Amino acid sequence: MSTNGHQIATVRTLVSVFLALMVLTAATTGIAFVNLGAGSTAVALLIAGCKAALVVWFFMNVRFNTKLTPVLIVTAILFLIILFSLTFVDYFSRGWFGVPGR
Repeated sequence: MSTNGHQIATVRTLVSVFLALMVLTAATTGIAFVNLGAGSTAVALLIAGCKAALVVWFFMNVRFNTKLTPVLIVTAILFLIILFSLTFVDYFSRGWFGVPGR
């Protein structure tokens, strides 16, 4: 579908994405009541990532933009992962060396 040179999503697509977001929100709420130990945070973050991807892909029209937009988004996510991993390496390695004088 095209309007004035701009592609737009159909109402059916937007409603489908909305329903998927509602199902994922219900899944997040359901996970909160299930005791998965340390895995419940990881599952909740995975579901939140899926919801964020749906919002970015459909509601922010990344799907219809130029090919450079998804490349920039993936690059930003990769740099975010690199920064988080460096932060976690620093945080978890702080106890490896003793403090001099103690």
